[in-house]
Amino acid sequence: MRKLVFFLLGGLAQAHIGSPDVFQDGAAGPYPVFVTIRPPSVIPGVAEIEIRTTATDVRSIHIVPTPITGPGAKFAPTPDLAVRSKDDPQFFTGSLWLMAVGSWQVRVSVDGERGTGSFAVPVPAAPSSLARMQFGIGAGLLMLTLLLTVGAASIVGAAVREGRLEPGAQPDDRLRRRARVGMGAAGAFLVLILWGGNSWWTSEAKNYGVRVYKPLKMTPSLVDGRLKLELESSWLNVKTDDFLPDHGHLMHLYVLRLPGMEQVWHLHPERSASGVFAQDLPPMPAGRYALYGDVVHENGFPETMAAEMDLPEIPGKPLQGDDAGGSGPALGHNPDPLVSDLGDGDRMVWVREPGPVKAGKASRFAFRVEDKDGKPAQDLELYMGMPGHAAFVKADRTVFAHVHPSGSVPMAALELANPTQDPHAGHTMALPATVSFPYGIPQAGEYRVIVQIKRGGKVETGLFDFRAEP
Repeated sequence: MRKLVFFLLGGLAQAHIGSPDVFQDGAAGPYPVFVTIRPPSVIPGVAEIEIRTTATDVRSIHIVPTPITGPGAKFAPTPDLAVRSKDDPQFFTGSLWLMAVGSWQVRVSVDGERGTGSFAVPVPAAPSSLARMQFGIGAGLLMLTLLLTVGAASIVGAAVREGRLEPGAQPDDRLRRRARVGMGAAGAFLVLILWGGNSWWTSEAKNYGVRVYKPLKMTPSLVDGRLKLELESSWLNVKTDDFLPDHGHLMHLYVLRLPGMEQVWHLHPERSASGVFAQDLPPMPAGRYALYGDVVHENGFPETMAAEMDLPEIPGKPLQGDDAGGSGPALGHNPDPLVSDLGDGDRMVWVREPGPVKAGKASRFAFRVEDKDGKPAQDLELYMGMPGHAAFVKADRTVFAHVHPSGSVPMAALELANPTQDPHAGHTMALPATVSFPYGIPQAGEYRVIVQIKRGGKVETGLFDFRAEP
């Protein structure tokens, strides 16, 4: 066995890396909805909900959170009414408490002239940080604590010194000594209370720190030219063998050559043992590679694991099945950021909205496949049940998100939340030439988008670059 140098990436979020918000296109009965959920960074916490619909006959929208699985999924609390925007009658907002760590769903119920409909959006809830007190607030509270402590001790001293004196009488030396002793005892008692409170608070903060989300650790190695991925749990006894198939695979692995990301692969390692996956690698040049592995637990909680590794030149084996790869200009050296060459005169074009890409804004990224005559391609097929797959990667690799035309939620989690709905109901073999992905860039900076579609039984890859503005 040959172990290779690898480095875990920091700044991880639960469902994606550095991209905690959820974006999902769906239909609540006859009403199309585009739902954005911004989960809290601490649990319990408040999730912010945004809903946009293209329907003009919606009267009201209600939202409610429940766990995806377990008894809590059957006993939902009273739904909250989403607030319609005064400026845009097709835009609604709301906020919901997520009270426990785990896999949740937000049920969106729409009432309109065509009746009612509902749609559930999965939301992974996990604390991602410890909330720190602001310096100004902490300093102010400390001053108030000192003031109250001194004041309380002074009150005790005054009570001992003057509590039994007749009006107008002055305390003697004995009462003054007793007052000083009383103030000292009261002060010591108050300090003991403050020490105990601080110890309790520190203990609670430490216990909460254990609950702060830590993704599965993925350790890559190379064994006789075959990639081996060992998974290890370090958070709340999360299992490493309870994964659900997502698009027919237990793991989706993106492999990107660094630093330019000019060569990319979308692979599907198979489980060889509990917590162990393996993959035959295709031919690959020597260099450093970033690895991103997506899995979905049986309760619908998704995780993305990340690692980097150095590889020697790999003779490799031809890609098979759903495994695919692509290449193009290095990041930042794309002569036309709106066009990606697919070979034989075909190309993929980014149908970009006017203006800059804004971080934090939910939108749809649309890409059109054209033939050598510049006409929309007529031969697109489903790729693993979807019109396409896209991965958004920040140049410094602090952001990675695997997105589908339906949104950023894994299909396995979506099926758990909507067991009576067919997630592929709107897909036909006569696919349009344009495929779009609902997503919101979480941070400003340089990005690469990897778009994969299938034509004539072959997966083709487009690479696009852009800068997201604050």
